[in-house]
Amino acid sequence: MTALILVPIVAPLVAAAFALAGGWRRATAVLTVLSAVAVLGSGIALGLQATPQPHLVLGGLLRVDALSVIMLIVIGAVGTLATWASIGYIDAELEHGHTDRRDARLYGALMPAFLAAMAIAVSANNIGLIWVAVEATTVVTAFLIGHRRTRTALEATWKYVVICSVGIAVAFLGTVLLYFAAQHAGADGANALNLDVLTACAAHLNPAVTRLAGGLLLIGYGAKVGLAPFHGWLADAHSQAPAPVSALMSGVLLSVAFSVLIRLRPVIDAAVGPGYLRAGLLTVGLTTVLIAAFLLTVVTDLKRMLAYSSMENMGLIAIAAAAGTKLAIAALLLHVLAHGIGKTVLFLAGGQLQSAHDSASIADITAVLSRSRVVGVSFAVGVVVLLGLPPFAMFASEVSIARSLANSGLAWVLGVTLLLMVVAFAALVANSRRMLLGAASEGAPRIAVPATVAAALVTGVVACIALGVTAGPLGGLFDAAAGQFGAN
Repeated sequence: MTALILVPIVAPLVAAAFALAGGWRRATAVLTVLSAVAVLGSGIALGLQATPQPHLVLGGLLRVDALSVIMLIVIGAVGTLATWASIGYIDAELEHGHTDRRDARLYGALMPAFLAAMAIAVSANNIGLIWVAVEATTVVTAFLIGHRRTRTALEATWKYVVICSVGIAVAFLGTVLLYFAAQHAGADGANALNLDVLTACAAHLNPAVTRLAGGLLLIGYGAKVGLAPFHGWLADAHSQAPAPVSALMSGVLLSVAFSVLIRLRPVIDAAVGPGYLRAGLLTVGLTTVLIAAFLLTVVTDLKRMLAYSSMENMGLIAIAAAAGTKLAIAALLLHVLAHGIGKTVLFLAGGQLQSAHDSASIADITAVLSRSRVVGVSFAVGVVVLLGLPPFAMFASEVSIARSLANSGLAWVLGVTLLLMVVAFAALVANSRRMLLGAASEGAPRIAVPATVAAALVTGVVACIALGVTAGPLGGLFDAAAGQFGAN
């Protein structure tokens, strides 16, 4: 098991080293894809071996539990699609002069490094190491967002760095306060930030200090998730980043940051009671869904539309976490996986639309279904996934979230959330219909799709369908995570 938990960290780092040394070549690009496949394969293998109790390795530095395994599967699945599509994306960028060999080399090294940082964040047993890993994702993605080095890309990069760095600094203060509370509760200084130690002494933590720490951690990691009011970076970063990078950020990075809050909630609840973080999560969750729904009604840019959709889904996940029942936790984790794959398909398809039209304006994109069957069908499937329609998995996750809210005495939250989601869905459907349907203008060219991008899109669509038909062995993992982090 130790080897399996190290593979998701070591394999991408090896791929990053080869990419940095060898530059952008087909061999190094394929090695990066294989490293993402290794992350996915390790996650699946760990899931088959997982036990109900967390398993610590490397002297307690890393942990294997249902949550870490689920997140590794999401990282591997989204990473495989994004790195696979990156081959065609960067080749096209080089061909059209939008990038050079030096920047392609940097891109090739940073993508697997991004995967490794996220793998550490979800596998670490020490919340200090988790903080370092999440900060590392900020550094890596800052260079990826600014890949094209245009004025707007650099502006988006700076906004992302400033807001997320402030958030991470706030999370650091929360981490320090939690360490202080653990030490005063009798935890050994060297291990006071270990999750197993914090869980064991949670009931003895100073309530006042823990309450402040919990608020800071919610604000800090919430900024990284893109929750209101620190969501300002999200649309700019997603609109300017290369499409595969946007897919990784929206499809998995936001969820990786949120998984930290899921891990820490039982510790904070044991010290101050469940009502404190529930109120905070409900507040930021509802506010985020409200803002996202409004922005979706006025958006004119394709990638911004997808970013606001991600924002809406992160708000929904926060609301589910506020309910905190076993059903809610299982549902939100299924939602994380389904949203990750579906949103990856949408960003990869959207990237091809942007390249074909040299614009991301929704008004400039028409008749996609008649100009590219692969892109059009993939985009349509991605939209249906986000709408939560059967047979896709987000139908099951959203119905389960609704049930958990109703059973938790939060019927009013359910009502408000459903109303806002109807607004968001209507806007998403209207904009998507405008792009997908209609007759192509005279002389409008067919949309060229690189082979690797087409392969990634088809694979993503198949994965969406497969996950909707059956969660298979993943069902046991969701139940195990719910048992560990959900209340009765």
